[in-house]
Amino acid sequence: MTGERTQPYDVFVIGGGINGCGIARDAAGRGFSVCLAEMNDLASGTSSWSTKLVHGGLRYLEFYEFRLVREALTEREVLWRNAPHIIQPLRFVLPHHKGLRPAWLLRLGLFLYDHIGGRKLLPATRTIDMKKDAIGEPLKPLYSKGFEYSDCWVDDSRLVVLNARDAADRGATIRPRTEVVGVRREDDLWTVSVRDADTGTTETIQARLVVNAAGPWVDKVLIGAFGDNSARNVRLVQGSHIVVPKLYDHDRCYIFQNADGRIIFAIPYQGAFTLIGTTDQDYTGDPGAVAITPAEIDYLCNAASEYFAEPIRPDDIVWTYSGVRPLFDDGASKAQEATRDYVLRLEGDPERGQVLNIYGGKITTFRRLAEAAVEKIESVLGRKGAAWTAKGALPGGDFAALDYAERAADMRQTFPNLDPALIGRLFRLYGTRIKTLLSGVTTADHLGEHFGGDLYEAEVRYLMDHEWAHTEDDVLWRRTKLGLTIDKVGTDRLSAFMVRHRADRQNA
Repeated sequence: MTGERTQPYDVFVIGGGINGCGIARDAAGRGFSVCLAEMNDLASGTSSWSTKLVHGGLRYLEFYEFRLVREALTEREVLWRNAPHIIQPLRFVLPHHKGLRPAWLLRLGLFLYDHIGGRKLLPATRTIDMKKDAIGEPLKPLYSKGFEYSDCWVDDSRLVVLNARDAADRGATIRPRTEVVGVRREDDLWTVSVRDADTGTTETIQARLVVNAAGPWVDKVLIGAFGDNSARNVRLVQGSHIVVPKLYDHDRCYIFQNADGRIIFAIPYQGAFTLIGTTDQDYTGDPGAVAITPAEIDYLCNAASEYFAEPIRPDDIVWTYSGVRPLFDDGASKAQEATRDYVLRLEGDPERGQVLNIYGGKITTFRRLAEAAVEKIESVLGRKGAAWTAKGALPGGDFAALDYAERAADMRQTFPNLDPALIGRLFRLYGTRIKTLLSGVTTADHLGEHFGGDLYEAEVRYLMDHEWAHTEDDVLWRRTKLGLTIDKVGTDRLSAFMVRHRADRQNA
């Protein structure tokens, strides 16, 4: 499953988030031999704790981040075409709040948003009478005017896993739960010492070039593995979200301005819920231990309650999550003003060895970041292939973006004896690879053990055998979001099954 090869590798990537997996995929597709190591599960850090948006970043225009916004706007439709199963268009409603940004400024920003990014498939902005349009009904009657524009929603952790899957399909070695504990230069190669998180065993892997894409841990890797005690490159910014029962029935997302200059989103989530976020505050602790604070809960509840007719209370919250964004430290005075752009630094010299360090970035621009990173890799190792990912479908996304509904209907007809709702969920997660997942399944009895909701053994086996799922959290919170609906009894049964299946594979 991981494309093992004879060492040395051309490229060793540290970090299994969206940037690391995107770089591994691009490089493998150009013919480089690649090994990627992630100390935990894929997407277990920043990449699974985003607001789940592929967006241009409307508010970044206020900080004159025009290059970043243009690139991000262009990427929306590129990524949608590459992964139409896990990315979908989303309309955003921006109510005009008197006393905050004036209506003319919002119109100007949205005009730029519509025209600088090469939009072809996504609908344009429109003005809304909030008092007459049904979209205004969930809100307080204070808001009479609003604007509706387009961006996209993404299943962020699945985006990471599918990049890893495609990299492996193209020959890369993908090694989750493998921590890099040391890196040294020997005989014109990098020797990387890694430790298996499950067994504690260590080994060494050789590569011609190392890419440090460890996200919030990028400086820690430089200090701990490379011995660079002066590394101080990233500014850690905490972002937290809350999930509450569904607040409204339509399919739009709201973007709300706050008096402090920030914005938050309220997004339809997993059918029965609404996702609200995010916060922005500096963070100085362990990135792996970040958790929402009482102050953040109050902030999000109060900010949403400023707009919704029914107030949002802490008791309404069914789930929270927090992540740390590793922003490049540009000296900005406020967390929300720090650049979201990425910085790539090829450091060292050809004689003593070079390391490519990845700082910053965002989900929307990961593919462009990966292209820029591979160009730097080529400057060291020589060119092996042309850029290709702009038209490269991710696993399961090999169909036209506008044909999603038709293809989903086809899948329901292909499996007529299975619950249509189950097929709909599986197609949203796996796209055309649902046929591999359901190979040999013709009736519900063939799905195997049932763990609650609509999670069955067939899906868990697929996730373990094809997508590196190792624990119940990998399945319930990163490969799916079924942790929102499956109880402890089902979780315990799932855990027991996964232990048995791992043992069966080891003994096979």
